[in-house]
Amino acid sequence: MKQTSKELRDFYILWSTQGLSQLGSAVTAFALTIWLYEQTGSALDTALLRICTYVPYVLLSVFAGVLADRFDKKRTMLVCDTFAAVGSVIVFIMIRTELLMPWHLYLINALNGLMNTVQQPASEVAMTLVIPKRYYQKTSGLMSFTYSATNILSPLIATALYALAGMTLVIALDLFTFATAFFALLLFIRLPDTEPSMSEGAIAQAKEGFAFLRKNDLLLTLILFMAGVNLVASAFDAVLPALVIPNPRGGSSVLGIVSSFSGASMVAGSLAASVLPKPKDRVRVIYLTMLFSLGSENFILALSRSPVLWCIAQVIGWSVVPIMNANLNVVMRSEIPVELQGRIYACRNTLQFFTIPIGLFFGGLLVDEVCEPFMSLLGGGGLMNVLFGEGKGSGAALAMFILGVVGIVMCLAAGRKMSKYHYSE
Repeated sequence: MKQTSKELRDFYILWSTQGLSQLGSAVTAFALTIWLYEQTGSALDTALLRICTYVPYVLLSVFAGVLADRFDKKRTMLVCDTFAAVGSVIVFIMIRTELLMPWHLYLINALNGLMNTVQQPASEVAMTLVIPKRYYQKTSGLMSFTYSATNILSPLIATALYALAGMTLVIALDLFTFATAFFALLLFIRLPDTEPSMSEGAIAQAKEGFAFLRKNDLLLTLILFMAGVNLVASAFDAVLPALVIPNPRGGSSVLGIVSSFSGASMVAGSLAASVLPKPKDRVRVIYLTMLFSLGSENFILALSRSPVLWCIAQVIGWSVVPIMNANLNVVMRSEIPVELQGRIYACRNTLQFFTIPIGLFFGGLLVDEVCEPFMSLLGGGGLMNVLFGEGKGSGAALAMFILGVVGIVMCLAAGRKMSKYHYSE
């Protein structure tokens, strides 16, 4: 036990402090979503926060891995974290002086998104460098736990701190967690030296990755299907605050509770995925779980005005996502040669996640420009009001219903195409 702790000393320091910093950043991101919606009342304005974060990732992820290979990992992480902290300080100052405007947040989020795009692969390599190979499985479980814990805790902490003292306390927590991670990395972690990779440019790597995917119809089909899932899921993320916050039984605190149930459900789903037997057809599991998720959660949220039912909807929708992910990962890792996985995963990220900013924009636009105006024109007492409610938030309920229909149609269409594949490895 003591030997294990000694061998994993650097990992434990890096994992715990970086996980704490990620929690602080997630708390700030969630609180800013609440702040911006309270300021503007616009689902689109709120969605633009995440759009600005994702666009650099989608556009530059292919090149970020190359940069991480070529530059010192520790310095890269320190520089990227510092830029993120400076952004938080700027937000703090502008809020205190009442000068903060939405476009300031968009610009800062775009810069943070760029830094995260470079920092993420550097951080992953750093973890690999400090973990002895025989502890890969053990440490992977701990890192998955951090991700799930962040999803559960960040909405709850953000809404509690925001209700107590507004953005001031939220950003103070963010800066504290940043300082902890920064000085732990700077003073206590020494990463082994590695030779920078200069043999092949990012463009050449991207071409090779895309060429491989074009030749593998199964992988390309799965990636494009997941791009469609991400389109609907990200639109859902844009609509959810506009559904919960203005509801008489909702508000920012309820949004935090409802959002935390998605993280808790993923923890439960991850445990289920680890004990379930190998399915007869992994491809069938992938699209059936998404059909169940998109075809249930959206309709429950759209047709109910109860926080309890909203939480149940989150459980139903998100509990099967880890099962889908587990089967998708098996197919990807089995079909892609190890020596090509890095560049192909980078290409996969671009193809699979480019729909996220589009979905966020579409979801916000659907609420603000289509569904809310439509529901306000109806007056009250009609069938649409019985189904989706009245007043602000009823349009978001209608938008959620539309997303449920779109999700079902997409999954059924993809299911027909994927039915020709049978994957049981």
